Amino acid sequence: MSSKLKVAFVHDWLTDFGGAERVLLAFHELFPDAPIFTTFFREENLPQFSDVDVRTSYLQKIPFAKKHHRLFFPMMPAAIESWDFGEFDLVISDSSSGCSKGIVTKPETLHICYCHNPNRALWDGAHEYLRLHEKNFNFLARKMIPRQLMKMRMWDRVAADRVDYFLANSEFVAKRIQKYYQRNSEVIHPPVETKQFIPSEKKPANYFLAVGRLIPYKRFDLAIQAANVLGVKLRIVGVGPEEEKLRAMAGPTVKFFGQVSEPILQKMYSECRALIFPQVEDFGLTAVEVQASGRPVVAFRGGGALETIRQNQTGIFFNQQTVSSLADAMQRTIRKRWVKKSIVKNAERFDVARFKKQILDFAEEKLEEIKN
Repeated sequence: MSSKLKVAFVHDWLTDFGGAERVLLAFHELFPDAPIFTTFFREENLPQFSDVDVRTSYLQKIPFAKKHHRLFFPMMPAAIESWDFGEFDLVISDSSSGCSKGIVTKPETLHICYCHNPNRALWDGAHEYLRLHEKNFNFLARKMIPRQLMKMRMWDRVAADRVDYFLANSEFVAKRIQKYYQRNSEVIHPPVETKQFIPSEKKPANYFLAVGRLIPYKRFDLAIQAANVLGVKLRIVGVGPEEEKLRAMAGPTVKFFGQVSEPILQKMYSECRALIFPQVEDFGLTAVEVQASGRPVVAFRGGGALETIRQNQTGIFFNQQTVSSLADAMQRTIRKRWVKKSIVKNAERFDVARFKKQILDFAEEKLEEIKN
């Protein structure tokens, strides 16, 4: 790819480091001189991007907006459309729940959107979103918010038409892109630094592990109740608004560890009996990380897990999000003998080097098509 190529990245918002930010960091490593356009940037939370040319929107200047950026979601389309990408040959938008794909580019500028998921609150999760937050809305808000969601849904659909090519992070997401945007997409799974996870030479410890934000859709409640029923040890890593509720239902064999450092998490991955993965994820980074550590996954049969886990080779699926279904799968996991090398080899399919090559190959192919 030509060194003279001018590249830019667009990210919904840079406020915390998560899966989408890992992808952005891999993009940055491919094109280190490319600026990153984003609505909000909290540099204190993201030292990984402290030396990067980050260009924020005018919303950044609003007092307290960086800490409460989601409240400004209805204002983001206008802010994103105000950016000028006339000097760039290639723009890659990294879109999840925000609006970054809605940028306006010139006909000769190639716009590729790496889509983590069409916004659930606007599409298939809209009714659930309203139900969950209804008690926090007053009468006027309950009348106005559905109307606002409708307007944002219309904008989101129009914004999807501005993208030249979509990349999806999983087959699961590719189907949602086709459903809501009527667009085809190519699947390139997210990057995982598989080599930083080292399998333990020791026998696994006798605890199961659950990792993630303590929020409703992660279904940690199922993991806790299954551990209570079986009387097995469960360690939970993560924080979130559901913590008090989850602690209240936890039996004596369940322990909460809050946020832990990367070295400690890697050690827990390599020592655990298995990771409990009871939710539906678009991809599921933790499920790959624990496999890179040589340990299996007990996962609900749905979402991105179907693409990252191989039944009876790297994990065991359960078919219903019920305590009995999960508990049965956990018992089968205990009885089974697992081959670490096979589990690690499966995780290597998602290594960061593979991701970078696929992105470069795709961009080069599409840039060549534009020239011709």
